[in-house]
Amino acid sequence: MKFFDRAHELELLADIGRRSRDNAQFTVLTGRRRVGKTSLLMRAFPKSDFAYLFVERKSEKDLCQTFKEELESQLGMVIYGEPNRFTHIFEEIMRFASKKPITVVIDEFQEFIKVNPSVFSGIQKIWDLHKDNAKINLIVSGSVYTLIQKIFKSKKAALYGRETAFIKIDPFRVSVLKEILNEYSPGYSNEDLLALWAFTGGVAKYVEMLIDAGAVTRDKMIDFIVREDSPFIDEGRAVLVDEFGKEYGSYFSILSAIASGRTTRNEITQAIGRDAGGFLTRLESDYAIISKKQPLFAASSAKSVRYCLSDSFFVFWFRFIFKYGYLLEIKGYDRLREIIRRDYDVFSGFALERYFRELFIESGKWTRLGSWWDRKGENEIDLLAENELDDTYAVCEVKRVKSRIDLDYIKSKYDAFVKASGKWKCINPQFLALSLDDM
Repeated sequence: MKFFDRAHELELLADIGRRSRDNAQFTVLTGRRRVGKTSLLMRAFPKSDFAYLFVERKSEKDLCQTFKEELESQLGMVIYGEPNRFTHIFEEIMRFASKKPITVVIDEFQEFIKVNPSVFSGIQKIWDLHKDNAKINLIVSGSVYTLIQKIFKSKKAALYGRETAFIKIDPFRVSVLKEILNEYSPGYSNEDLLALWAFTGGVAKYVEMLIDAGAVTRDKMIDFIVREDSPFIDEGRAVLVDEFGKEYGSYFSILSAIASGRTTRNEITQAIGRDAGGFLTRLESDYAIISKKQPLFAASSAKSVRYCLSDSFFVFWFRFIFKYGYLLEIKGYDRLREIIRRDYDVFSGFALERYFRELFIESGKWTRLGSWWDRKGENEIDLLAENELDDTYAVCEVKRVKSRIDLDYIKSKYDAFVKASGKWKCINPQFLALSLDDM
């Protein structure tokens, strides 16, 4: 698959590169695994005066030998001796940058925690000593969100305050998924677009794997994802085990419960057989893998909170791959494909709600978005949108099939919302029936 999107990020990185010719730049680039950080960096800069270093989990001495060879090959640096500490390598880089402008990318930077945690304090001292004379565009990239936060955002961390820019790379927007399908499957159906969104969440690597395999329809995507040699089978575990460490089993059980529709704290606690409070707090605050939803305009109250997974791919992976792992152990790929097709309408219905929310965000038209439900669960509105600048409002019901949406029923639920919240009185909102037809 060819390179798509990222025009804003490329422009930002190009500007940072220009500034580095006058003042040393220390950029932190983060984003979940597979989102396309490395591809972006490789495209952003010319390969002259450019070096790419990847931090592997091996001894610091072996890592330094690899880095020495790569720096000599890519930048023409001369590093004497056999360095066994990265701080020695880094000091040589900074000295070299005092003579000519260079760009150095250090990928999976957080892995230094496993190699030698003292590397960070060493980098801090060398950076502070040499940055005023160096013409360096230093970019460190990391996928493990919690560790990157710990390294750069904790006030006690050695590198706190050293970065000159902090960039987070997000998955593809829905408009980019449309562009991709239009390129590789002209005449695609909205069902195919929804499937691509629901199965990948817009994560670049997952989209690329499906496109490169020619899996551009819903059924072909299911067939590709669920097969013996599928890269998707172990993907959730591969991405998250590093984040969660030894307690990943408890976290996985919670995420599976949420993906299956148990979204309140009590429901999650019952599902895992132990109090989920502490885990939920860490999943939201430390890992940013779940988020809390409350009815729009509701007063803060634990009773009204629902939890949801922030990443659409994980919704799919925990809903089907993790939940039915016992089928995969006995090579029951056909059975799992049948289950996904059986449950697809319900699963994709929730994905469609997320799709339209993202579409509304991308439009830039609205100043407030949310959903609403009453305490008894008798009335629920899928999407409420407000533009405070021009006093426009929208009340939306989302279903796969438009004929199943009753606008009069939406209006009755809206009346319940106004009565319960005390908001949006004396206004005339748009009532929208959103379905596959409107994607």
